[in-house]
Parts: sequence; structure tokens; C-alpha cells
Amino acid sequence: MNTNTLRTVFRYRLARYRGQILGWGIGLALLGLFMAQFYGTIVDQSDQFQELLDSYPQELMAFFGDVSDLATPSGYLNLEYFILMPLILGVFAVLVGSGLLVSDEESGRLDLILAHPVGRGELFWGRAAAFVAAMVGITVLAWLGVYIPTSWTALHVGWLDLTLAYVSLFTVLLLFGALALVLSLVLPSRRMAAMVSGLLLVASYFVTSLANVIPELEPLAQVSPLTYYQGGEALDGLNLTWIIGLLLPTVLFSILAWWRFQRRDIRVGGEGAWHRPSIAGLLPWRRGSKRKATVSQKVTAQS
Repeated sequence: MNTNTLRTVFRYRLARYRGQILGWGIGLALLGLFMAQFYGTIVDQSDQFQELLDSYPQELMAFFGDVSDLATPSGYLNLEYFILMPLILGVFAVLVGSGLLVSDEESGRLDLILAHPVGRGELFWGRAAAFVAAMVGITVLAWLGVYIPTSWTALHVGWLDLTLAYVSLFTVLLLFGALALVLSLVLPSRRMAAMVSGLLLVASYFVTSLANVIPELEPLAQVSPLTYYQGGEALDGLNLTWIIGLLLPTVLFSILAWWRFQRRDIRVGGEGAWHRPSIAGLLPWRRGSKRKATVSQKVTAQS
């Protein structure tokens, strides 16, 4: 693998993500700045807010996690910010992951790119590294939006503790981005891969949340990735076992996607289709008659 080509692919792809990095990152930073201003009010009126939250149905509050520690920095950040971050940033991860390679294929550019002296491995890993770097850039900007106001608001959080919460978020996003990537190389189109990945992300959120009030969903929640997402709770300590458990399938999906891309027949353009043999072709007597017809055509051509 040519490292110079790999760096070129990485730099070019990352440059194309600049607008998305700034758009998503600044938007989330402003959200963090806005959210941090109200923590002092929550602390001063914690009893009234707690009574209000206790009055809501248990099924509704299951989507917001434990609200008993709302007056603590970890509880407040988890409830007001981190609880929905996998769904919000998951949109970016799924769309970019599903279009990392297939978007150029469907537009008819991928075969032209591969006609240049660039290998498939260099193209794949260079773009994958650019995707990871883009996620890091967005996460850093979002981190700044929450950490900067801690110097003048009542929300006092250490920079390392806050970083741990974003590490938990980052690993979940990488997992769904890698899932969207491998699905884009298996399913007929990018939009189908993005749709399936998005549905799995939303389903994971609902299963994990509802398992708190529906015991029958607990076995299903054990395989839900968002069950192992800590969010704001990571401020009190990061579960490294959960982080490793999320990273392992991410690596597996990435390797499967690379393997699939190495053996993929690149389309000239457009979306693919399901390649299913006809029922008639599966019948043994139909296959035999087809072979006989082919042999007779060859004999006729030779004569």
C-alpha cells in the first residue's frame, strides 16, 4: 500500500468534509453554550423540577434515563444534552458512512477514480481515516461548546471528565458509521443502506429506553449498542469494557467492508439491484435443457 497515495486520498476527502465539520460542530457547540446557561436555574429550583418530572408517565421518562440526579452536572448533561446525541450525530455518521464509496459509484465517478494510479485499499482506508477525522473534528467543536461556558456558569465540569463522555459518544457513532459502510457494499443502493442503518439506530434507542420499564425487552436490550452508551454518566467514570465492546464490532464491520470492496465489481453508475435467479432456472430439468441448447448452439456455430 502506497502511503503517499493514502495521505493524498485522506487529505482530499477530509477537505471535502470541511463544511460538514464546521456546520455540525458549530451547531452543536452553540447548543452546548445555550444549554449550559440554565444549569444554575435547575440547581436553584431542583425540588420543583424533580416534582414536575415525577409527575410524568414512567414510560415517557424512560427515554430520558435517570432523572433523580438532575441537579448534578452528569445528570443534567445526560438528560439535556447527551441522551439525544447518538440520534442527532448518528444522522451524520450514517449518511457519510453509507456514501463513503457508493455515492461516487452511483454517480459514475468511482470507476474513473480507480482508473488513476490509486489502489482500492488506499482509497478505502484513506477515506475511512478521513471519516474518523471528521467525526473527531465535530466532536472537538461540540466539546468546546460545553466546556467553555463552565468558566462563567454554575456548570463546573473538568475537561477530562467531559472528554470521557464524548469518548462514549464517539465510539457509538463510529459503530453505526461502519455499519452503514458495510451495508452500502452489500445492499443494492446507498439510500437503502442509510435507511437500514438509521432504522437500526432508532430501534436501538427505543429498545434500550423501553427496557427500563418493560422487562420483556431486557434480553433484546443486551444486544442493543445504545445500552452500552454512557453519555453524561461517563463523567462519573468511563466503562472501558463497554468501550471495547463497541469498538470490536466497529473493527469487524470495517474489515468486512474492506474485504467486500476489494472483491466488488464496480458499477459504471446508478443504483444496483437484487440479483436473484429465476425460479425456472433453479429447476434441474430447466438447467439441463438450457445446457443442451447452449451445446447445440456451439455445434451449429462451429459447423
